[in-house]
Amino acid sequence: MPTTEPVSPTSPDSPDSSGAATRPAHGRRWWWWFALTSVAITVLAVGPYLTASLAELSVDDHGVASNYVDRPAPFRVALYLHASFAGVALLLSPLQFATRLRRRRPRIHRAVGRMVLAAILVSGLAGLVLSFVNEAGPIGVVGFGGLALAWLACAGAAYRTARRRDLAAHRRWAIRTFALTYAGVTLRLQTILLVTLQVALGGDADLAFDRAYYVVTLSSWVPNLLVAEWYLRRGRGR
Repeated sequence: MPTTEPVSPTSPDSPDSSGAATRPAHGRRWWWWFALTSVAITVLAVGPYLTASLAELSVDDHGVASNYVDRPAPFRVALYLHASFAGVALLLSPLQFATRLRRRRPRIHRAVGRMVLAAILVSGLAGLVLSFVNEAGPIGVVGFGGLALAWLACAGAAYRTARRRDLAAHRRWAIRTFALTYAGVTLRLQTILLVTLQVALGGDADLAFDRAYYVVTLSSWVPNLLVAEWYLRRGRGR
């Protein structure tokens, strides 16, 4: 995010007795998982909106394109803004948790943080507009609208704490912000899983997607935020 964080004596990145920085191997594995899945989902989910029209995507039944192809122009613009800037936030966010980058290139860390926050601002506001015309109806308004508001609020808190140089608080809000950014990944993974399970049990494929979409409006981000809170509390306990 906009500034660097100090390394506390209990941090996984703190020096050991020999002076070398220690970092658990499982931490590196998780970082690579977040980075690779973020890139994959951005390419698969956002890429088509940059290479084809909504009409073409609607014919191919790609994502939610058919829900927006006949909407007024402001909603179509909001869809492109939301998708493209969410992709930017998702691609860049894992870089903010790269320890070497934060330590050795703090200016890059701050610059990338500003780009992430700007992308979240645009995508979050566009997502809030889109929540009122989503395919899941009132459930989607609550789910996707809640996600947009929480995303904007956490990103804003990360920015304010960085400006105040409260780096411990900034780190906590940055983790919460990424948990909500990563909803772009969990939404699609959960949708694939739920649709596959329903079809495997004999359900209709079209209805399976509709049912799954009702669920992921909340399940794509609320558990992410709960896991982030568990991680933060676990870290304070240690």
